[in-house]
Amino acid sequence: MVSEFPTLEELGTGGKRLLSRVLTRLETHARDAETAEFLDRVCTAKGGCVLGLTGPPGVGKSSLTDALIRTCRAEEKRVAVLAVDPSSSVTGGALLGDRTRLKTDPTDEAVFVRSMAARNRLGGLSDHSVAAIAVLRAVCDQVIVETVGIGQSEGDLRQVADTVVLCIQPGSGDSLQFMKAGIMELPDVVAVTKADMGALARRAASDVSGALSLGAVPRSSWNVPVVEVSSQTGSGVTDLVASADAHFNTLVEKGLDDIRQKQHVFWFKDMVRTEFGLAGLDMAERKGGEDWLLLARRRPFSSFHSFASLIRQRLF
Repeated sequence: MVSEFPTLEELGTGGKRLLSRVLTRLETHARDAETAEFLDRVCTAKGGCVLGLTGPPGVGKSSLTDALIRTCRAEEKRVAVLAVDPSSSVTGGALLGDRTRLKTDPTDEAVFVRSMAARNRLGGLSDHSVAAIAVLRAVCDQVIVETVGIGQSEGDLRQVADTVVLCIQPGSGDSLQFMKAGIMELPDVVAVTKADMGALARRAASDVSGALSLGAVPRSSWNVPVVEVSSQTGSGVTDLVASADAHFNTLVEKGLDDIRQKQHVFWFKDMVRTEFGLAGLDMAERKGGEDWLLLARRRPFSSFHSFASLIRQRLF
């Protein structure tokens, strides 16, 4: 185990073993002030984009992730994958098996894969996952976050991903069903998987497009594209990457730094709510809230560490 956290330059050149050790330390030393300071450094660093994949179990997210890795590596991008696996409601444990479905070259230092448990988070992402995404984003060109796949409850993904891709499989419903599920507010891009099924896939794409056109959520200048992809044949994967890149470019034009600072404030609030409940969140926003939230824009983890230390002193 490393005695202290490395610099960003060391982390970027230290290989997969060092990166793995750092992510492990984030979990084992989550409450340390040194951990918070390190995470603040990496989350404000200029890095790559984060692509979030969501959708129901069995839709083909792992296979699509595999195809995306190949496409990104063909473009000589450094790729990281964070596969979030569901935790048992009985034991709290997780199999962490999603990574076994990825056919990556273990000797390729430009591909890093990590599995993490969702723990008790219905949103699909634990605090450890958020910290890991911040680190991977700082040192990789492309970060792919493959979530648990519980559909509507995965709103957390929007607060860590730059681009959210909703995966839909053929035969999963009509336009009305998509609207009833309430998931059309999530995606920046929709991927209809298993496009090799032909007419059934085209029907699904048409249904999704219909649901998007009926949506009440304003999309400003971005129109959500619907892309038919097949992980088996590789068709449509390049189009999906191009659509994701186009969306990321719109964020850059709008001001990516400001967007991510707003994400950091959400992270702070979410950590407070998870640790201390709504009463704690009310305290953070009400008493000295402007100071806490202002600090969180640039230093979300140190802001939470400071706030949590104050609360624990008062409680214990």
